Amino acid sequence: MAATPSRSSSVPTGPMASPRRAFLRYGAGLTTVGVVAGGGYLLYRPANDRQLVFATVADAMREVERLASAAVGPLAPATAWNWSQTLVHCAQSIEYSLQGFPAPKSALFQNTLGAAAFTLFSQRGRMSHNLAEPIPGAPALDATADGEPALARLRKAAQDFAAHTGPLQPHFAYGALTKAQYEQAHAMHLANHLSAFDVAG
Repeated sequence: MAATPSRSSSVPTGPMASPRRAFLRYGAGLTTVGVVAGGGYLLYRPANDRQLVFATVADAMREVERLASAAVGPLAPATAWNWSQTLVHCAQSIEYSLQGFPAPKSALFQNTLGAAAFTLFSQRGRMSHNLAEPIPGAPALDATADGEPALARLRKAAQDFAAHTGPLQPHFAYGALTKAQYEQAHAMHLANHLSAFDVAG
């Protein structure tokens, strides 16, 4: 009786198998990270979050000025940073969009997870992120710094961004953004941080 030929496996073998397996592992990794991000980081919402929403940087700066003109205070445990640290952090983000971010994520990250995160934030009109996470490569934030210089720095950064007509630098996580997209990104970033502060009662 003739031997029955064995059925070929559905899993490829040989020289082409390794790249395909690597691709499948990479795809599964992206899915896992995406699920984790969607369930945690992207939906991160601390207690006492005011859930502010701004359409423009100018709108956000009006809230900055309102808070700065009064006795502003953090809404614990919404943020681990004080007022001056938060202002400098937000100024850094705007400045780097004009000058270049010091430690950007890889192009692969920007074009996949980063772009997906920005799309999600943009669609819902609000971002969510760890409010004590510094910009990669940025100088450490001084917890003892005075609020007035920090406020002046943020004002200048916002003014410089509004007046800028040249090319913008890729966001460290989102990648290349248009001026309108950066306007929204900065407005959402400011809203997320300012939601953790209010006028002390």
